This record gives sequence, C-alpha cells and structure tokens, in this order.
Amino acid sequence: MIFMKQRITILGGGNGGSISIRALKNHLDKFSISAIIAMSDSGSSSGKLRKELGVLPPGDILRAVLAMSRYDYELMKRIFYDTRYSEHGKLQGFGIGHLFIGLAEKYNGGIVDAIRALAQAVDVVAPVFPVTTESADLCVELTNGDIVIGEHEIDRPVYSRKHRIRRAWLQPTPMVYDRAREEILQADALIIGPGSFYTSIIATLLPEGVKDAIRESAAKLIFVANKVIDVEGETGPEKLSEFVFELEQYLPRPVDVILYDEALLGEKQLKQCREKGWKEVVADLDKLKDRTVVTFTNRGEETSIDPVVLGEVISTLL
Repeated sequence: MIFMKQRITILGGGNGGSISIRALKNHLDKFSISAIIAMSDSGSSSGKLRKELGVLPPGDILRAVLAMSRYDYELMKRIFYDTRYSEHGKLQGFGIGHLFIGLAEKYNGGIVDAIRALAQAVDVVAPVFPVTTESADLCVELTNGDIVIGEHEIDRPVYSRKHRIRRAWLQPTPMVYDRAREEILQADALIIGPGSFYTSIIATLLPEGVKDAIRESAAKLIFVANKVIDVEGETGPEKLSEFVFELEQYLPRPVDVILYDEALLGEKQLKQCREKGWKEVVADLDKLKDRTVVTFTNRGEETSIDPVVLGEVISTLL
C-alpha cells in the first residue's frame, strides 16, 4: 500500500506563522507542508524598503522562510532577522535578511524569485509563498467610523483604544498569487494562525481569490487561537469566541476545529506578560459549545505556544 502524505498549508504572518511552520516541520514523515504569508507590512525595515525601493515588504516572509530552514530557527533568526546594521549610513537599522530579499527583488524583478533565492541559501524543507505579489495597504474601519490605513498604524494604534476594529480590507485590492491559490485548493488542511489577528491572520485572507479558493477547497479549517494578546496592539478581539466569530466573517465557511492552549499561566509567564504588555485571552468556551474546540496544555515557561506541543496536537488531530 502506498502511503500518501496529507497536504497542510499554513496561512498567517511571520511571527505566528513561524510557530505553525516549526510545529509541522517535526512531522514531515506524515505531512507535506507549505506556507502562505501576508504581504501588507508597513512598519520598521519593511515599511522603509517599501517606500525607498518600491518593493514588497520582506519582514514576514523572511521569518517564515527562516522557520522552514532545516537549520536551527533561533540561530537563523538571530543572523538574518534580529541583527541590524548600525552606523553605516543608509544601511542603519536594516537586517541582512530584509536587505537580501528587498535587493534581490529589485535586482531580479520579482518577490517570488527573491524568496526562492533566500530559501535556497538557508536550505528550506518546504516552500513559502507570498499571498499576493501586488502591493497593498491594510485598512480598517473603527466602531466610530474612522478609517486607519497601514499595518503599522493598526498594529501600534495612536487612536483611543475604546474604538474597536469593525472591518478590514486591502487597498488597492490585490489578486491572490496563483501558486498560493493552488496550495489552498490542493490542501487537506489549512492551519490559520496563531498571530496578530488583523495584521497577520486576516490580512492573509483579504486578497481577491483567497476566499473563493477556500470555498472550493475540501481542506479542513483549523484555527490556532492566541493564548495572549498585546495590550498596546490592535484593537481587535479579546475573547476566544470573538476571535472565532470575527475570523469567520472573512471565510466562506465556519472553521472545523479550534485549537486552544488551556494551561494556567505560571509565575514566570505572568511576569513575562507584565514586562511585555500582554494579557490573557478570555477563554469563554461556553460561547463555543456547538464548536469543536481541542484544548491542549503548553509546556515550558514561555508564554507563546510551544511548536513541539502544537505539532503533536495537529499530528494527532489529523
């Protein structure tokens, strides 16, 4: 009997997406994986390269590619992402990975080839695709009717936090990258999240064609919910049920499974939350009684989801 690996595609941003990528990298004997990453970042180095070189933002896709490397992710991230040039004129503040993708795209005329070049350099185990190859900005409407334009302005709001995000879209509306669409159509499961809700997760679902591809796909939709959220971040959901119901506004059908870390936060984790300005998502599981919620217990002393644990949960589930 020939064993056919299940095809799993991860949808999200650079930080949360890297968690799901590393989770599934441990199970390549069972799964064939790929990742589709949001392309609307407008802050920091990515925003500066967008403005000065006219390229697509490299930051999120960079982290995803590094997570796909067969080498240690923390080492790769330290070299290519975290270390920034200082006192070198126009290079100041940039990391080598951001420059590699940005300059390769400018030199060779396309983000896809730039991603492939970096993927070859770090020896990835599976492909990473941009959700779109067209430039666009993330926009949201607040509950008071105000419009906020730009991922950075949404992720680090200066407006009153009493004004909640009501809806989101990309401006101008880009088309989904054809290879990203194919990955969605052929997937047996789509892993959505974790990560910043609007600026990473929802942003990946907004290009024209993504929703239709999910509608046509027979893939099981698995939502990896956040355990904590940034107190000073986007003014989005704060309860587990809100995350689910708002996510489904951008999907053509309900999610099939919700994964949630039910572990109590220890003293070290609570201290980390206080230092980083995080707070725990309200786990109102009573509002999700008619849904399939799979809870698990995170290991270790970090607040973020342990990729090893998440990999085991998904492997058992599928």
